[in-house]
Amino acid sequence: MLPATSKLCAAISYRHLRNMTGLRRQAAVAISQELSRLACRSPGPGTWINQVRRRSSLLSSRLEEKPFSEMEMSYIKQGEEALQKSLSILGDQDGWKTETLVGNGDKVLSKVLPDVGKVFRLEVVVDKPLDAVYGELVDNMEQMGEWNPNVQEVKILQKIGKDTVITHEKAAAPPGNIVGPRDFVSVRCSKRRGSTCVLAGMATKYGAMPEQDGFVRAENGPTCMILRPLPGSPSQTKLTWLLSIDLKGWLPKTIINQVLSQTQVDFANHLRERLARA
Repeated sequence: MLPATSKLCAAISYRHLRNMTGLRRQAAVAISQELSRLACRSPGPGTWINQVRRRSSLLSSRLEEKPFSEMEMSYIKQGEEALQKSLSILGDQDGWKTETLVGNGDKVLSKVLPDVGKVFRLEVVVDKPLDAVYGELVDNMEQMGEWNPNVQEVKILQKIGKDTVITHEKAAAPPGNIVGPRDFVSVRCSKRRGSTCVLAGMATKYGAMPEQDGFVRAENGPTCMILRPLPGSPSQTKLTWLLSIDLKGWLPKTIINQVLSQTQVDFANHLRERLARA
């Protein structure tokens, strides 16, 4: 039944494929080939659906009304790379050490990676459902400066498809200005699969946003946030934030570690306050 259905779909779509050019046609052909290969295996329906969703997620995101330019495709690829590398880091449970443990259960862990440096991992539970948290962090991204004192401004420079954006962020100077003003240009990729949301990003180059006077251009990434409903309590959300930043300039590591760890703890508190008001 499944192979026959696959062949029927291929026949119906043939005339449309003839009208496609460039990346759109290549992506569609790749998806068709993958579907046919999976169909021949004839696994159970649940397994087959999961394989299609997982393996075609990137290709299907490229099938828009207009084909992406070569530069846009490079940003999509960067976002996917940031997502995969972040998940790989978080998936390795060995070597994490506690940096901060708060009375409400919030905690910050850290580890040192040979090719990345020191990374930080925030784990918190927010008393709001996933959709509310996702909406604040993704849909209302540019409003973050209104509720997070550590952020001066977030501006979306370009949207690419439904999953990828280029952003410019200005960090607010911390108390005492011990670090100094930093800004970031990042590519961000958001994926929502079932009850799990992943928001990943990394530093990128964007010609329309050169280095700004009065700011040191820092670099982040790979970095990501993972949102999941708390098991047994769908009205609460488990948030895990992987933070990796190169602040540039000459700064003692002890100061950097203290600032980044505290930034994550503060973020959780400010996010809760924002969601409570909303």
